[in-house]
Amino acid sequence: MIQLTTLLGGAFLSRIFSAVIIVVLGVLAIRVVLSLLRKTLERSKLEKAAHSLILSLVRVGLYLVVFLSAASALGIDVTGIVALASVLTLALSLSLQNMASNIVGGFTILYNHSFHSGDFVEIAGQSGTVREINMTYTVLTTGDNKVISIPNSSVVAAQIVNYSASETRRVDIAVSAGYDAPTQKVLDALILAGTREDVLEDPAPKAVITAYGDSAISYSLRLWVKTENYWDVYFDVTKKIKEIFDQQDITMTYPHLIVHMEK
Repeated sequence: MIQLTTLLGGAFLSRIFSAVIIVVLGVLAIRVVLSLLRKTLERSKLEKAAHSLILSLVRVGLYLVVFLSAASALGIDVTGIVALASVLTLALSLSLQNMASNIVGGFTILYNHSFHSGDFVEIAGQSGTVREINMTYTVLTTGDNKVISIPNSSVVAAQIVNYSASETRRVDIAVSAGYDAPTQKVLDALILAGTREDVLEDPAPKAVITAYGDSAISYSLRLWVKTENYWDVYFDVTKKIKEIFDQQDITMTYPHLIVHMEK
């Protein structure tokens, strides 16, 4: 009896030892596989935003395999665990529909190629540079370094404006000037303000009259630039317009009311 107990205890300890070895080797193997996969993804032409999503899914799958292997080494019926996991997965999918829809949304985003890592986009009223697409969220970084996480399901359903999709963008700067300023003089001043090396010659810079207001004429300066130069040109030219207007005695108007009084 004692010998039987000893044998059973030895077998149990052997199973525990085998399970521990499987877990240790499995964790080490997962780290190696994920490291190789990460390097492979970096060398591939696959969208960088997909890297974290793929790595997360592979990580979950590998840890599940290690867990089932360790359970089998302990003598646990893995078939029962798989069946139970299927039931739990169904229950979780029903209770965590938002998470499931976000994961599906992540794959939809990667398939549609609406934007890429590093693109400046506007999604659901939020603007920023695409930082990553993980299993459930699309992460944006704003110009003032805020991090915004938008659920992938919301991204798929929202209107997406990708400002980086094309190599060039048009800079539109609206200004106004009084009726006493000759229109051609104002148009020439605007073209002068937009004369820069980083402004494209084709299409050529263009200044136009957009409206006649109650007390001012509205103008617009339109410049084509490379996408990466958009904000530099916008801010610098906006500043230069005021300087040139001052030099040429062109007055920028503001809302005002003229009252004529009769004695």
